[in-house]
Amino acid sequence: MDIPDDIFTEPEDVDPETLANLGPLRRLAGIWEGRRGVDVNPKADGPERREFYERIEMQPIDPQANGPQLFYGLRYHVHVNTVEEAITFHDQVGYWLWEPATGLILQTVSIPRGQVAIAAGQAEPDAGTLVLTAVRGQTEYGICSTTFLEQAFRTDAYRIEVTFHDDGSWSYVQDTTLQVRGQDAPFLHRDTNTLSKIAEPGLNPWASILRRAPGG
Repeated sequence: MDIPDDIFTEPEDVDPETLANLGPLRRLAGIWEGRRGVDVNPKADGPERREFYERIEMQPIDPQANGPQLFYGLRYHVHVNTVEEAITFHDQVGYWLWEPATGLILQTVSIPRGQVAIAAGQAEPDAGTLVLTAVRGQTEYGICSTTFLEQAFRTDAYRIEVTFHDDGSWSYVQDTTLQVRGQDAPFLHRDTNTLSKIAEPGLNPWASILRRAPGG
Protein backbone atom coordinates (compact mmCIF):
# COMPACT_ATOMS: atom_id res chain seq x y z
CA MET A 1 0.00 0.00 0.00
CA ASP A 2 1.33 3.44 -0.92
CA ILE A 3 1.14 5.83 2.02
CA PRO A 4 0.66 9.51 1.08
CA ASP A 5 3.00 12.16 2.44
CA ASP A 6 0.08 13.81 4.24
CA ILE A 7 -1.15 11.23 6.72
CA PHE A 8 -3.30 13.63 8.77
CA THR A 9 -5.72 15.41 6.44
CA GLU A 10 -9.10 13.70 6.20
CA PRO A 11 -11.23 13.84 3.04
CA GLU A 12 -13.76 16.68 2.96
CA ASP A 13 -16.22 15.39 0.33
CA VAL A 14 -17.50 12.44 2.38
CA ASP A 15 -20.97 11.13 1.52
CA PRO A 16 -22.84 10.62 4.82
CA GLU A 17 -25.04 7.86 3.35
CA THR A 18 -23.26 4.66 4.33
CA LEU A 19 -25.77 2.30 2.69
CA ALA A 20 -25.06 3.93 -0.69
CA ASN A 21 -21.30 3.44 -0.36
CA LEU A 22 -20.82 -0.10 0.95
CA GLY A 23 -19.80 -1.70 -2.34
CA PRO A 24 -20.22 -5.48 -2.07
CA LEU A 25 -21.07 -5.21 1.63
CA ARG A 26 -24.42 -3.59 0.81
CA ARG A 27 -25.86 -7.07 0.31
CA LEU A 28 -24.98 -7.95 3.92
CA ALA A 29 -26.84 -5.03 5.50
CA GLY A 30 -29.89 -6.04 7.51
CA ILE A 31 -31.00 -8.67 10.00
CA TRP A 32 -30.60 -12.31 9.02
CA GLU A 33 -31.48 -15.78 10.22
CA GLY A 34 -30.11 -19.15 9.21
CA ARG A 35 -31.28 -22.56 10.39
CA ARG A 36 -29.06 -24.89 8.38
CA GLY A 37 -25.76 -24.27 10.13
CA VAL A 38 -23.17 -27.01 10.58
CA ASP A 39 -20.16 -26.82 12.91
CA VAL A 40 -17.30 -29.32 12.97
CA ASN A 41 -15.08 -28.80 16.02
CA PRO A 42 -12.35 -30.72 17.86
CA LYS A 43 -13.06 -32.93 20.87
CA ALA A 44 -10.92 -35.37 22.85
CA ASP A 45 -12.58 -38.35 21.15
CA GLY A 46 -12.42 -36.87 17.66
CA PRO A 47 -14.30 -34.30 15.56
CA GLU A 48 -17.80 -33.34 16.70
CA ARG A 49 -20.51 -32.27 14.25
CA ARG A 50 -23.19 -29.91 15.55
CA GLU A 51 -26.14 -28.38 13.74
CA PHE A 52 -27.04 -24.82 14.71
CA TYR A 53 -29.20 -21.81 13.92
CA GLU A 54 -28.03 -18.22 14.09
CA ARG A 55 -29.15 -14.62 13.96
CA ILE A 56 -26.88 -11.95 12.47
CA GLU A 57 -27.58 -8.23 12.70
CA MET A 58 -25.56 -5.90 10.46
CA GLN A 59 -26.21 -2.18 10.80
CA PRO A 60 -24.47 0.70 8.97
CA ILE A 61 -22.01 2.90 10.86
CA ASP A 62 -20.88 6.40 9.99
CA PRO A 63 -17.95 6.79 7.55
CA GLN A 64 -14.61 6.18 9.28
CA ALA A 65 -11.39 8.01 8.37
CA ASN A 66 -7.75 7.18 9.13
CA GLY A 67 -6.38 10.47 7.87
CA PRO A 68 -6.87 10.17 4.09
CA GLN A 69 -8.09 6.56 4.30
CA LEU A 70 -11.89 6.25 4.28
CA PHE A 71 -14.00 3.23 5.24
CA TYR A 72 -17.72 2.57 5.03
CA GLY A 73 -18.95 -0.30 7.12
CA LEU A 74 -21.39 -2.43 9.07
CA ARG A 75 -21.36 -3.22 12.78
CA TYR A 76 -22.41 -6.84 13.30
CA HIS A 77 -23.51 -9.19 16.03
CA VAL A 78 -23.69 -12.96 15.54
CA HIS A 79 -25.62 -15.12 18.01
CA VAL A 80 -25.71 -18.90 17.60
CA ASN A 81 -27.72 -21.61 19.35
CA THR A 82 -28.11 -25.34 18.85
CA VAL A 83 -31.37 -27.26 18.75
CA GLU A 84 -30.37 -29.32 21.79
CA GLU A 85 -29.52 -26.43 24.15
CA ALA A 86 -31.00 -23.03 24.96
CA ILE A 87 -27.65 -21.59 26.08
CA THR A 88 -25.41 -19.67 23.71
CA PHE A 89 -23.31 -21.84 21.40
CA HIS A 90 -21.36 -18.92 19.90
CA ASP A 91 -21.39 -15.14 20.20
CA GLN A 92 -19.36 -12.74 18.05
CA VAL A 93 -19.19 -9.01 17.36
CA GLY A 94 -17.18 -6.80 15.04
CA TYR A 95 -17.21 -4.78 11.84
CA TRP A 96 -17.28 -5.39 8.12
CA LEU A 97 -15.44 -2.52 6.39
CA TRP A 98 -15.08 -1.43 2.74
CA GLU A 99 -12.50 0.99 1.35
CA PRO A 100 -13.96 2.26 -1.97
CA ALA A 101 -10.66 3.74 -3.12
CA THR A 102 -8.81 0.40 -3.10
CA GLY A 103 -11.41 -2.41 -2.93
CA LEU A 104 -10.08 -3.50 0.46
CA ILE A 105 -12.53 -5.45 2.62
CA LEU A 106 -11.96 -6.08 6.33
CA GLN A 107 -13.77 -8.17 8.90
CA THR A 108 -12.90 -7.65 12.54
CA VAL A 109 -13.69 -10.61 14.79
CA SER A 110 -14.10 -10.56 18.56
CA ILE A 111 -15.35 -13.53 20.57
CA PRO A 112 -15.80 -13.73 24.36
CA ARG A 113 -13.30 -16.53 24.83
CA GLY A 114 -10.41 -14.09 24.59
CA GLN A 115 -9.72 -13.92 20.88
CA VAL A 116 -9.70 -11.20 18.22
CA ALA A 117 -8.70 -11.07 14.56
CA ILE A 118 -8.66 -8.84 11.49
CA ALA A 119 -9.24 -10.62 8.19
CA ALA A 120 -8.68 -8.93 4.83
CA GLY A 121 -9.52 -9.41 1.16
CA GLN A 122 -10.07 -7.53 -2.10
CA ALA A 123 -13.28 -7.28 -4.11
CA GLU A 124 -15.04 -5.30 -6.80
CA PRO A 125 -18.18 -3.32 -5.86
CA ASP A 126 -20.44 -5.87 -7.58
CA ALA A 127 -18.59 -8.99 -6.41
CA GLY A 128 -20.67 -12.13 -5.95
CA THR A 129 -18.13 -13.76 -3.64
CA LEU A 130 -15.96 -12.37 -0.84
CA VAL A 131 -12.86 -14.16 0.48
CA LEU A 132 -11.03 -12.83 3.54
CA THR A 133 -8.11 -14.32 5.46
CA ALA A 134 -6.05 -13.74 8.59
CA VAL A 135 -2.85 -15.47 9.69
CA ARG A 136 -1.34 -15.81 13.16
CA GLY A 137 1.85 -13.77 13.54
CA GLN A 138 0.95 -11.05 11.06
CA THR A 139 0.89 -7.53 12.47
CA GLU A 140 -1.58 -6.19 9.89
CA TYR A 141 -4.22 -8.87 9.31
CA GLY A 142 -3.60 -11.29 12.13
CA ILE A 143 -4.98 -13.21 15.10
CA CYS A 144 -4.52 -12.55 18.83
CA SER A 145 -5.52 -15.04 21.54
CA THR A 146 -5.26 -15.65 25.28
CA THR A 147 -2.37 -17.65 26.71
CA PHE A 148 -4.61 -20.69 27.20
CA LEU A 149 -5.84 -20.68 23.61
CA GLU A 150 -2.30 -20.18 22.33
CA GLN A 151 -1.11 -23.23 24.25
CA ALA A 152 -4.16 -25.52 23.96
CA PHE A 153 -6.02 -24.56 20.76
CA ARG A 154 -3.67 -22.32 18.80
CA THR A 155 -5.35 -20.62 15.84
CA ASP A 156 -2.90 -20.46 12.95
CA ALA A 157 -5.22 -19.24 10.18
CA TYR A 158 -8.74 -17.97 9.55
CA ARG A 159 -10.62 -17.84 6.25
CA ILE A 160 -14.19 -16.87 5.44
CA GLU A 161 -15.83 -17.13 2.02
CA VAL A 162 -19.18 -15.40 1.52
CA THR A 163 -21.35 -16.18 -1.51
CA PHE A 164 -24.32 -14.02 -2.50
CA HIS A 165 -27.33 -15.75 -4.08
CA ASP A 166 -29.85 -14.54 -6.65
CA ASP A 167 -32.75 -14.83 -4.17
CA GLY A 168 -31.13 -12.29 -1.82
CA SER A 169 -29.79 -14.83 0.65
CA TRP A 170 -26.10 -15.46 1.29
CA SER A 171 -24.02 -18.31 2.59
CA TYR A 172 -20.61 -18.66 4.17
CA VAL A 173 -17.89 -21.23 4.70
CA GLN A 174 -15.65 -20.33 7.61
CA ASP A 175 -12.45 -22.29 8.20
CA THR A 176 -10.27 -21.92 11.28
CA THR A 177 -7.02 -23.89 11.28
CA LEU A 178 -6.20 -25.04 14.81
CA GLN A 179 -3.16 -26.68 16.32
CA VAL A 180 -4.64 -28.70 19.19
CA ARG A 181 -2.30 -29.62 22.01
CA GLY A 182 -1.32 -33.29 21.86
CA GLN A 183 -2.28 -33.70 18.20
CA ASP A 184 0.27 -33.83 15.40
CA ALA A 185 -1.84 -32.66 12.47
CA PRO A 186 -3.66 -29.32 12.30
CA PHE A 187 -7.44 -29.45 12.76
CA LEU A 188 -9.75 -27.70 10.30
CA HIS A 189 -12.62 -26.21 12.32
CA ARG A 190 -15.38 -25.48 9.80
CA ASP A 191 -18.69 -23.61 10.08
CA THR A 192 -21.22 -23.23 7.26
CA ASN A 193 -24.68 -21.72 6.99
CA THR A 194 -27.11 -19.93 4.66
CA LEU A 195 -28.79 -16.73 5.85
CA SER A 196 -32.10 -15.16 4.79
CA LYS A 197 -33.11 -11.57 5.51
CA ILE A 198 -35.83 -10.99 8.08
CA ALA A 199 -35.53 -7.18 8.38
CA GLU A 200 -33.98 -4.25 6.55
CA PRO A 201 -31.13 -2.22 8.07
CA GLY A 202 -31.60 1.18 9.64
CA LEU A 203 -29.69 4.32 8.67
CA ASN A 204 -26.26 5.20 9.98
CA PRO A 205 -26.42 7.96 12.66
CA TRP A 206 -25.13 10.80 10.43
CA ALA A 207 -27.58 9.99 7.64
CA SER A 208 -30.42 9.70 10.17
CA ILE A 209 -29.65 13.15 11.58
CA LEU A 210 -29.65 14.69 8.12
CA ARG A 211 -32.96 13.04 7.25
CA ARG A 212 -34.56 14.55 10.38
CA ALA A 213 -33.16 18.03 9.75
CA PRO A 214 -35.46 20.67 8.19
CA GLY A 215 -35.30 20.26 4.43
CA GLY A 216 -33.61 16.85 4.80
